[in-house]
Formats: sequence, C-alpha cells, structure tokens
Amino acid sequence: MSESIAVFPGPQPRIRRVAIDRPWTWLAAGWNDLWTVPVISLSYGVFPVVIGWLAIALLLRFDYPSLVLPLSAGFFFVGPFIAVGLYETSRRLEAGLPVDGDATLSAWRRNADQIALMGLALLLLHLAWMRIAQLLFAIFPWQSVPSWTHFTDLLWHATRSLPFLAAGVAIGAVLAAVAFIIGAFSIPYLLDRRCSNLFEAIAISVAAVKLNPKPMLLWAGLIVMLVTMAMVPGFLGLILVLPVVAHSTWHAYRDIVRFEALPEPVRSAGSPT
Repeated sequence: MSESIAVFPGPQPRIRRVAIDRPWTWLAAGWNDLWTVPVISLSYGVFPVVIGWLAIALLLRFDYPSLVLPLSAGFFFVGPFIAVGLYETSRRLEAGLPVDGDATLSAWRRNADQIALMGLALLLLHLAWMRIAQLLFAIFPWQSVPSWTHFTDLLWHATRSLPFLAAGVAIGAVLAAVAFIIGAFSIPYLLDRRCSNLFEAIAISVAAVKLNPKPMLLWAGLIVMLVTMAMVPGFLGLILVLPVVAHSTWHAYRDIVRFEALPEPVRSAGSPT
C-alpha cells in the first residue's frame, strides 16, 4: 500500500511510499525504454566507456595504477549527471513526444544552471574519493608500484593489503551513499520540473530515500551489482547497463515523486472570499 506525504506547502511534489519489490518494475520499464530507442540509448552507454578507457590509459601511461580503481568508481558518483540525456529520452517516451539525438543532447538546457551545479557536487564527491584513495595509498607501507600487474597482485594477494582494502571500501561506501541519497532523484527532478532551487531538488531526493529505505536500499544494491559486473569485461558491459539503469531511474522517480494539487481549504459560511 502506498502513502504520500507533502514535502512543501501548496501544489508541490509529494513522495509516495512504495513496495520493497518496486525496483524490479523500474528495471523492466528501463529495459523496455532501451529497446524502444536502442541506437540513442546504447550511444549514451558507449561514450562514458570510451572516456573511461582513455582516462585509464593515461593513468597507466604516467604510472598511476593506484588511481585506476577510484577513477573507475566515478561511474557510481557522476552517473546521474552523465544520464541526463537518457532521462530526457524516457521523459519523452512517457509523454509521447518524438525522441531524437538533438533533443536528448540538449536536454540539460532545460535547467542548465541547476543541473550543472548538481553535476559539480557529484564530481566533487568523486574527486574527494580519489584524493582519499591517494592518501590511503601514501599512509600504508607500500613499496614502489611500477606496473598495473604488480599493483593488482600486491593489492589482492598480500596480507598487508587487507587493512588498506577495508579502509578504502568503508570510506568509498560512505561517500557513495551520500552521492546516492542526494543524487537519486535530484537531476530527474531538475529536468522534469525546471526547478530553480538545487536544494529543493536534493531535499526531494533525500525525502524519497528516507520514506522508502528498503526499496531504495534494494535499488542501490542492484545498481552496485549491475555496474560492478558490467565493469569486469573491460567496461564493455556498461554500454548496456548504464542506459538500463538511467532509464529505470527515471521510472523510479516518476513512481515515487508525484505532483498533486492539495485540496483547497474549506471556507465557513460568511467568510470573506
């Protein structure tokens, strides 16, 4: 059974409580959107994968293998910003509007300033994680790591790597949780409503997660599992997974965040109009 609460007075967003298994419905809807417009959707999956390859190639070229893993985590942090065009695709499909490359590429212009600010906030969280990863690498007693192969062997097979991995995973999980809570629905909201207040969009996202902790925890777990599995074959799986997750996120937003006008107050007889 669903429940809604008013977040702001007046005809403003209302947050619904949904069943714990709703993420599966969102994934099904996202999968359907992907294959409704496969060329546009998969194109948005190819672009970040190519950028990821180039960034990792540069890190390895300049002997920074320790930054490869935290850089790869950027898909979890800045994914909502990358997916703006895919949110617009799902919005247009839902509204029965035509979908083309120009419309999706220019989607950010619907609310350019606030979407850019949200993207910057998520990017700063990712940069903070990369900086923390560098500090952890400096704190632990590593020797010189001349190659990616040597680094991975040292990381996964040395006993002394366990505290490093535990600290890294714990700190990364906290930062990723913050990014998820504030970014789960903020960019879809900014795109949908053209809201001029970034903090309102973040409040909507936080309220949605707070009211639906179990389904949102399942949704976060599914995202982590799907993206992690997709990254294993040289990031190639992200070409499919990123569009599915992005389209599904739009449907999650539309399922949980509703816009219902509040009833007019009842006036007593003889009250002034």
